[in-house]
Amino acid sequence: MHCSEEVLELKEIQSLEGHTDRVWSLAWNPTSSLLASCSGDKTVRIWQRSSSTSSWLCKAVLEETHTRTVRSCAWSPSGKLLATASFDATTAIWEHIGDDFECVSTLEGHENEVKSVSWNASGSLLATCSRDKSVWIWEVLPGNEFECVAVLQGHMQDVKMVQWHPTMDVLFSCSYDNSVKAIQDTRIDNDN
Repeated sequence: MHCSEEVLELKEIQSLEGHTDRVWSLAWNPTSSLLASCSGDKTVRIWQRSSSTSSWLCKAVLEETHTRTVRSCAWSPSGKLLATASFDATTAIWEHIGDDFECVSTLEGHENEVKSVSWNASGSLLATCSRDKSVWIWEVLPGNEFECVAVLQGHMQDVKMVQWHPTMDVLFSCSYDNSVKAIQDTRIDNDN
């Protein structure tokens, strides 16, 4: 691989301080300038750039919901909901209402640490995965209700991450079993 003669001159412009343990994941809100970070300190921090100072400021700390490390976070495509996955075996759903965030649902069912969360492109499905070797698919229902519509047991080891395709309802999962699985609802017509 050839490196161009022109070199980017990058420099750190700010360190976002506040978490008191390792920071595991970041997620940009798709409809605003909000950035979510999650940490071993059991919190999620919401950051926004100040228009007056151009500094990134902590706008909210989401806490007292998870009892262990928050490992993954993901915004819904609408930017209204934030899903957070925790080593406490739960996934919390936070609703962004005005300048506030409220935990509107807690998804339970995994036997062990939840490692990753991912929304499908329409925001109608949420995938979670866990150390328990499973992938769960949750359907988003009216009133911030969530129903588990599938539990997938195809991996032989911890499932480390789930990620929906950006435009199709195809879910990918990766695991300590050295595999990546592509998963699709068999009822979906692939010709359309």
